[in-house]
Amino acid sequence: MGGNAADAPELLIEDYFPVEEIGIECRRESSPIPGQFPKLKTLHVWWSRKPLVFSAAAVLASLLPVWTPELAKRFSEKPEFNNEKNYKKWFLHLCGVWGDPVKAKEAIEKAKVSGERLPGNGYGYKQAYKNSPSAEQLSLLHEVLEFAWGRTPEVLDPTAGGGSIPYEALRYRLPSRANDLNPVAVSVLKAGLEIPSRFGLSIKDDLKNWGTELVARLESRLSPFFAKKDPNERITAYIYIRTVACPRTGKVVPLFYNFWLRRGKRPVAVRLLTHRNGSELAEPALELVEGEAIDFNPDRGTVSRGKGLSPWDGLTIDGDYIRAEAQAGRMGELLYAAAIRTPQGRGFRLPTEADFAALAAAEHELERLLPNWERRGILPTETIPEGNDTIPHNYGMRTWRDMFTPRQLLAHGCFVEEWRKIALEIQEKIPEAHRAEAVSALLCFMGDKAVDWNSRQVTWDVSRQKIAHAFSMHAFLIRWTIAEFEAGSELFAWTLKQLLDAYRQIAELLCGDESEQPDLAETSLGRPKVSVTAENAGNLTEVPDGSQTLVCIDPPYYDNVRYAELSDYFYVWQKRTLGKLWPNLYAAELTNKKEEAVTNRARFASAGKRAKELADHDYSAKMASIFAECHRVLSSDGVLTVMFTHKRAEAWDALGTSLMQAGFSIRASWPVHTESEQSLHQAKRNSVASTILLVCRKRKALPPESGRAYFTDLASDIRRAACEAYERSEKHGLSGADLLLSTYGPALAELSEHWPVYSIETDEDGTSRLLRPDEALDVARAETIRLMKARLIGREAKFDPLTDFAIAAWELFKARKFPYDEARRLALATGGLDIKDLERAKILTSKGGVVSMCEPRQRLRHGDGHGHGVNRKRQDFGTLIDAVHTALYVVAEDGPATAKRWLDERGLATSEPFRNCLQALLKALPRSKNPEGNWNINEVGILDQLTLPYFTDLERPQDEETVYEVPLPLGEKPQGDESQADEDGQPQDEQPQDGQPQGND
Repeated sequence: MGGNAADAPELLIEDYFPVEEIGIECRRESSPIPGQFPKLKTLHVWWSRKPLVFSAAAVLASLLPVWTPELAKRFSEKPEFNNEKNYKKWFLHLCGVWGDPVKAKEAIEKAKVSGERLPGNGYGYKQAYKNSPSAEQLSLLHEVLEFAWGRTPEVLDPTAGGGSIPYEALRYRLPSRANDLNPVAVSVLKAGLEIPSRFGLSIKDDLKNWGTELVARLESRLSPFFAKKDPNERITAYIYIRTVACPRTGKVVPLFYNFWLRRGKRPVAVRLLTHRNGSELAEPALELVEGEAIDFNPDRGTVSRGKGLSPWDGLTIDGDYIRAEAQAGRMGELLYAAAIRTPQGRGFRLPTEADFAALAAAEHELERLLPNWERRGILPTETIPEGNDTIPHNYGMRTWRDMFTPRQLLAHGCFVEEWRKIALEIQEKIPEAHRAEAVSALLCFMGDKAVDWNSRQVTWDVSRQKIAHAFSMHAFLIRWTIAEFEAGSELFAWTLKQLLDAYRQIAELLCGDESEQPDLAETSLGRPKVSVTAENAGNLTEVPDGSQTLVCIDPPYYDNVRYAELSDYFYVWQKRTLGKLWPNLYAAELTNKKEEAVTNRARFASAGKRAKELADHDYSAKMASIFAECHRVLSSDGVLTVMFTHKRAEAWDALGTSLMQAGFSIRASWPVHTESEQSLHQAKRNSVASTILLVCRKRKALPPESGRAYFTDLASDIRRAACEAYERSEKHGLSGADLLLSTYGPALAELSEHWPVYSIETDEDGTSRLLRPDEALDVARAETIRLMKARLIGREAKFDPLTDFAIAAWELFKARKFPYDEARRLALATGGLDIKDLERAKILTSKGGVVSMCEPRQRLRHGDGHGHGVNRKRQDFGTLIDAVHTALYVVAEDGPATAKRWLDERGLATSEPFRNCLQALLKALPRSKNPEGNWNINEVGILDQLTLPYFTDLERPQDEETVYEVPLPLGEKPQGDESQADEDGQPQDEQPQDGQPQGND
């Protein structure tokens, strides 16, 4: 059944993909339960890993044939192949889904309502990624693949990043290639794929023994620089606050965002004192206050949105002044608390003289070591380049070593020095060179973990009582509060524990326990084979033409994550450790940003206003190069499976253009809910929870008689495809922006089958214009809006364009603010509107690339004019949204009874279009509250006041869970923390950034 395009097997993924089952398992995999994350994620930070179960399902479904009677006949002795239902169940079992997650989830939801406790975890089996197929099932899988393809398929991931796709391919014993341009990603691929596939668990004792020795040496050197108040005390973290001098009094101002150390049942806060016994102090004093003794509001700090408040004179400190002080090196750091564990439990204490003496001693030791360290290149002196993220330079961090306090630098410098020594000893003691290299390389990941959890980018997470690591967001931040991991006895012992635990599970899942499965170890399926390369994905020199059966790729998502900029943080340290083992990988000053396939405006900053346009063209050109290379290396009967997560249409336009220009047609599209539910409940923010799988084949040339394809001939097919995709995705539980996204793949698929497609419009030279894929997406968007209104109201309904836009915006984005470009495209899809039209109608305001939906009170119009907006004097309205917003304004001003009379006078209370608009808004507006019990979107509460007593027949959705959101100071963003705390407040396991509206905009 394999060998050339003519007899290419029809694949399972072209006909079927278990969207609901895999979506549920993805969310289980992203669960915030300590210790429940795949250790490939906790080995090292990477900023966009797909769930392992999703990667496994994508790889297997892209290689397994669709069920046919011929397949059943060939494997007649196997009950798994008797019928299509059994075959699909076998596929899910191979993916680790050993039960029915859909029914289990329904039972769990019912149990939540009733308060019933379900036995076990409610599912009856472990998370899917933990369930490996047996040797017998693996052998059967390979027999089926041989039957389908006539060979053992090879799998290539040209932009492998954190390695989820090749890791899962290796678990199924498929020969794999993992490539990435970024050296930090390559190091993760070597440590997480190459080393365990070669050595399995056989090096775990070497790793533990040498790691223990390394920790002992570091503790011996560093413990003198950390003080304990008493022998029974265990310090888990030191907590600092940034300070500046008051511009008027010259006195120190601690820049507290808030004064909390712990919330909840046993709260602890810091009281800032400027006076004592009626006299003003020379410097601020701090004291810890607990429980009922907290007689002030700890939420009111001394810094907000980058501006300060001086406690000495009560006046504002301008943000420009704070930044100037930081850039001049005059921003200080004040140690104000230590998080401790004693026999009595967790707590905090103020710093002692011994603590300050230890800090001073560490600074003196660093000064003593610096001359020698600088000669030997122990510490990173490289300049932080000017990039898209300006926070480091704005706040005085010019070089990478500026990211660390002196004592943190001392700890990390000692690690580099001691690792270099021990690596030479490992080389002498372990005769096998590759084995010695593997042990030494893995130990380097202790150092990377340490810099991730111990720097000026690390803060104290009050809500979870733990340290929040440097990359709790995909950006560099200004942390007003800094948390230092105690490095005398805690930090490196913890990083070793994390390393050993991660490597053990990685190797166990990848290779199996060979002592328990000798039959597997002794067969050709025993050890998975992987090749890790560090090349530009647009020029894979080591991959022969037509050699790959499956190219499975999770490509860079437009402007979502700038990996090279973020990776420099680790690269500068890896150069000093791993660079000794793999010098070719670390030959450059910093990571390669020129060839990175992301939309990077900083590279084109000199072009001024054209920077975005040039960055977009650069990304599109690089994506085209990558997909052209995928086309070259793919066998004629092979398949390209693309994972894509982005809600911005420009990203999809670039992706679609690149795929079609490279010679691919899209054969199937599957939206899968891959992102953690924990990261999605952020009020006033919009996130994409789904990843779209695009299944592509090499496009066959159209016969000459087919003629030129025009978009007008395809528009009806695109609408039909969008409609089918919408209805299918809705059944699978998708909503909001995810529903819209689910229509993009089918729209592009229709386009790709007839590519090139032309517009009836002509270019300047009079020739037909080549269509942009985004024009097909416009059709899909318009169809989605039509279906969305019908779903919200319960039947087809026609509104005016302004009302359509308002309802669609709330339903799609579930946020008051969203990107300007998305608003522009949505406006076009709702009657050909322009953003200026929406601004004139006061539907929204726009600023800095973001639009904000206006509240009814912001739309107020005075007088008897007929312009769009809120005007209670009017008797009739040209748009329904104006009528509804005016009614809500009357409710807010004078109460629902007055509003009802106002509606009755105008005949609106019985107007079907008006009632339909109310119904649509009731369902579209996000019903989430803040911790104080107030609606995050004010309109929700006002709408309830009107509809609960007077429109009782309207359907009301359930309220969402409470959202804990607070305003953030300049430079800080909401934390998507990567770990849970144990009872010591110390991180036990990580939840890396892959599960963030992580690939989301």
